[in-house]
Amino acid sequence: MRDPNEVIIRPVVTEASLEAVDNANKLTFYVALKANKNTIKWAVESLYDVVVEKVNTLILPDGRKKAFVRLAPEYSAADVATKLGIF
Repeated sequence: MRDPNEVIIRPVVTEASLEAVDNANKLTFYVALKANKNTIKWAVESLYDVVVEKVNTLILPDGRKKAFVRLAPEYSAADVATKLGIF
C-alpha cells in the first residue's frame, strides 16, 4: 500500500468517537483490513501532518477494521476533526 488513501477509508463519526476527540485526543477511522498499526500510523501522519503516539485496532463483527489513533500531546485531534468536517 503506497497511497495513504488506500489505508484510511473514512473517519468514524459516532458519539463515542467525538467524545474521544475531546477527552483522549484520539481520532477513529475505518481502515483497510490488511493495514497494520505501522501503516495506519504512516498514513495518518502523512495525510494530516500530525505525530501519532499510539494506534489500537479492532476488527468488527461485520468484517470492517477500526483504528483508534492517539495523537501526540502537542497536536490537537479536534483541529484535525474540524478539517475533516466531522466536528
